Amino acid sequence: MSLTILGCHSATPRTSAHPTSQYLEINNKRFLIDCGEGTQVQLRKYKIKFSNINHIFISHLHGDHFFGLIGLISTFGLLNRKNDLHIYAPTGLKEIIQLQLKTSNSWPQFDIIYHELKNDQSELIFDDNKVEVYTVPLTHRVYTNGFLFKEKIGERKLNINAIKENPEIEICDYQNLKNGKDFVTKNGTIIENKELTFDPNKPLSYAFCSDTVYKPEIATIIKNVDLLYHESTFLKDRQEIAATTKHSTAEEAGKIAKKANSKQLILGHFSSRYTNLDLFKQEAETVFDNVVLAKEGKIITVDNKTFATELTINQ
Repeated sequence: MSLTILGCHSATPRTSAHPTSQYLEINNKRFLIDCGEGTQVQLRKYKIKFSNINHIFISHLHGDHFFGLIGLISTFGLLNRKNDLHIYAPTGLKEIIQLQLKTSNSWPQFDIIYHELKNDQSELIFDDNKVEVYTVPLTHRVYTNGFLFKEKIGERKLNINAIKENPEIEICDYQNLKNGKDFVTKNGTIIENKELTFDPNKPLSYAFCSDTVYKPEIATIIKNVDLLYHESTFLKDRQEIAATTKHSTAEEAGKIAKKANSKQLILGHFSSRYTNLDLFKQEAETVFDNVVLAKEGKIITVDNKTFATELTINQ
């Protein structure tokens, strides 16, 4: 699982501070999460292929989380895209995008499929044979969701040495073994699957918690998540402003990570009021140990090929 930070700051964009957007690769599936202004430039900068983007998740309809979307869609059209584009977003985004396309008379030659979100309860919004995605209901000034991305349990892994000791097992039997089935010999002896295979890799998970007031009840939805991004617009010195604007502090993000038993916390959506971002990490670490700061271009990789999950951070 690999997460690339494209933008991680709050509403006011600057030359070195881009609004929210992330690119997630999990179990060979690829997702764009939020699409603040300038996202397509960041995709180019970090050499992410536009053709990899078929599913876009928008947390809420504040501009710093979706103003880059119409530009990206327009560029897709200029590049003669043909594949369907799926957008998972609050009700209302379709009307905005359709009006922009109509006004500019720039209808794309591909289909945009809108998955409109309006439920206040967590729900499954994406499901295929590898990954499932759930909403994480948040509380902000407008309807807002976070997203929980979860790998499905994979196939069991063949124990080749054990298989060689049972010459009746042929290549055509391998898939049944991977699917967890026992092997029955010609004389009726049952060889249990666990004697012929190893457990599959541990499924990985990532939770993206966008703009929200401190909401401890989401911890049950994202329980035991491997990687958690939680907004931390303010430090606790501006607790009142955070409550008024329905944002979180770094300390509150740390509390969510601890309550959810997350393995790693990423902080982001930093207010432009602050110049020393290390203070966010220090504040969150008063309640939770494993904290990193989001930064444009940072790549966070989680490896589950061993029984112990390994985390690698580039930058």
